Amino acid sequence: MKLGIFAKTFEGAQPRAVLDAAAAAGFASAQYNMACSGLASMPDSIDEGEAGAVAAAAKDAGIEIAAVSGTYNMIHPDRVVREAGHRRLAVLAARSRAMSTRLITLCTGTRDPLDQWKAHPDNDTPEAWRDLLEAMETAIDIADRHDIDLGIEPELANVINSAEKARRLIDEMQSPRLKIVLDPANLFERAALDAQRATISAAIDLLADRIVMAHAKDRNADGSFATAGKGVLDYTHYLDGLKAVGFAGGLITHGLTAAEAEGVARFLSEKLSGARR
Repeated sequence: MKLGIFAKTFEGAQPRAVLDAAAAAGFASAQYNMACSGLASMPDSIDEGEAGAVAAAAKDAGIEIAAVSGTYNMIHPDRVVREAGHRRLAVLAARSRAMSTRLITLCTGTRDPLDQWKAHPDNDTPEAWRDLLEAMETAIDIADRHDIDLGIEPELANVINSAEKARRLIDEMQSPRLKIVLDPANLFERAALDAQRATISAAIDLLADRIVMAHAKDRNADGSFATAGKGVLDYTHYLDGLKAVGFAGGLITHGLTAAEAEGVARFLSEKLSGARR
């Protein structure tokens, strides 16, 4: 696996400075965010020079652009908001290959109108599922036009809140463009160790054929998020599970400060070197 980090962990609005910082902290890849180019995360336009600058900075820093973040609320209750997200996804997709990546990460969304990462009781309704299928059809059409892939992530607060729902979406959409970003800390909030391990193992087994990226953060015992290695998540079990299904993609950490980056790189590197081969 290739060790990586969210580029947005580091301050800056120039890709070279941000990606140099990632490399200096010990990472070989990054999940890029257009905010690191001084733009909105989902901008209305990206010119050729802005896209090329990301690829050039990555090459100079020795950093692989594993993906670019394209998160917007795919089931926002206001259709106008959803359609604006689709337009910006198309902008990002048109420039992704010029930024040296073929993967855009998405947010499957929530019915909460203000926060795309906040749970809402209507997320589990047939109407929410219908809107997700419609949004995914649009997103996959964009991906087909630009020859890129889309990464979705099971998250407790979103409409795809489990590995089982992610599998259902994959099976219903029947598109090879649809991939999985797996973050074990988003599969449980509070769980005994045996239950945590069972949940993570089941998710890996169910989604193994579509996992294109793995995330690395953690949970505190009270259910709040923590920096990788600082919480209760069994990283040895998680990485062994990924190794067992042949996953060799990017392990991308996030939810940490820039000051913590070097320590997390060391922790993950040690865990990877000891993972089952």
